[in-house]
Amino acid sequence: MDGSSCKRRAGAQSLGSMKRALIILALAAAAPLLAQASETWLGLAPCELCLWQRWPYWIAAGFAALALVLPRFGAPLLALAGLAALVSGVLGGFHLGVEQGFWPSPLAGCKAATAGGAMSIEDMLKSLAPTPNKPCDAPAFLIPGLPLSMAAMNMVYGLGLGALSLGLARQGARA
Repeated sequence: MDGSSCKRRAGAQSLGSMKRALIILALAAAAPLLAQASETWLGLAPCELCLWQRWPYWIAAGFAALALVLPRFGAPLLALAGLAALVSGVLGGFHLGVEQGFWPSPLAGCKAATAGGAMSIEDMLKSLAPTPNKPCDAPAFLIPGLPLSMAAMNMVYGLGLGALSLGLARQGARA
């Protein structure tokens, strides 16, 4: 192989790596942006677990952005992006379990205000969060008539994006 064909092959590999990174970057950033849009334009209120599920997508997007600027390290960075997306999918599955009543949420912000045992009205008012929030066990549905809550959709999306990212990382490592 002469020098020019080696350069063309390296350029093609770099271009393929950049395409893979751009796909994951766009898909990872789309999830929290869609969630924010559903709050802004559809009036869906997020709970604390909903907010936690967004951070791994931003981390995945960050790893994918790094893979764009450092194509030499594209495969390991996309693998890390995939792991971050999987974390959001697992959090979505956990949140789905909270919504279904399989287990309680460990987050204090997820609990709805209750009358409590012998609490006075003043004590109940003091115990309320300073800003209103939605309890984590109250599902939010994005598509009317579709029996998938936002947590369930996030679980499917996060696990799918994680699998896609890991697959593209593996493909990039073989190239």
